[in-house]
Amino acid sequence: MESVKIIECPRDAMQGIKKFIPTSQKAAYIQALLRVGFDTIDFGSFVSPKAIPQMQDTAAVLDLLDLSKTSSKLLAIIANTKGAQIASEFGQIDYLGFPFSISENFQMRNTHKTVAESIVVLDEILNIAAKSNKEVVAYLSMGFGNPYGDPWNVEIVGQWTEKLAGMGVKILSLSDTIGSSTPEVIRYLFSHLVPQYPQIEFGAHFHTTYAKWYEKIDAATQAGCRRFDGAIQGFGGCPMAKDELTGNMPTEKLVSYFTANKINTNLNPLSFESAYNEASKLFGRFY
Repeated sequence: MESVKIIECPRDAMQGIKKFIPTSQKAAYIQALLRVGFDTIDFGSFVSPKAIPQMQDTAAVLDLLDLSKTSSKLLAIIANTKGAQIASEFGQIDYLGFPFSISENFQMRNTHKTVAESIVVLDEILNIAAKSNKEVVAYLSMGFGNPYGDPWNVEIVGQWTEKLAGMGVKILSLSDTIGSSTPEVIRYLFSHLVPQYPQIEFGAHFHTTYAKWYEKIDAATQAGCRRFDGAIQGFGGCPMAKDELTGNMPTEKLVSYFTANKINTNLNPLSFESAYNEASKLFGRFY
């Protein structure tokens, strides 16, 4: 049976919440997720507490996790070399996630660096990761469109993919940062990029409105994508590109789509149901 990787993103679900979630409650929720069988948990970030105050306790959360009975790997988001150096000191972390935007405007909003400066940073992060036995997951923000007036087309996405491939990026997740992707663009990009770069694992990080989730998953799957990010119940989204109607891809929608299409997710249904209930309790208190 064909299988997919599902990356659960509690960090993305939590990071925009204003009220601070106690460290112990974050850790308890992530512990529930670790029992489900997700390929990877995007659990926290090492970025400036001024930028994302909710994630300032990522190291403390990590200390509370029991990783002895999970197959899931851990991913931490970083925005600069300082964050990469801090994250690389933790043996429990497998992946460093770096948001690289092909939109000049969004890159400045997100990391306070130009695209040219960010390429230099990415190169340094790849070196840090290699020395500390980590893998870099690069996120191509604005991968499916751009609301800021910067030039965008599928050729530009292709050019940046070629550039990042040449730098040694092995996992590249195309990010639908504001939920603007269409099935046509999704299908075009994955059907062209997946066969062209067999050395790269391509992923889809979709933000979506409730009505559009199915067509996005379906277009990406049909076009050869086998790595999907989600957040249970669609909580969260990008705090730097806020739209109240656009949240993360709900993980339960990914699960229902793949189950219906007989594609293996490697998830434990009972543990997933338990984690779903924990999400309701946790986010019900803080949203």
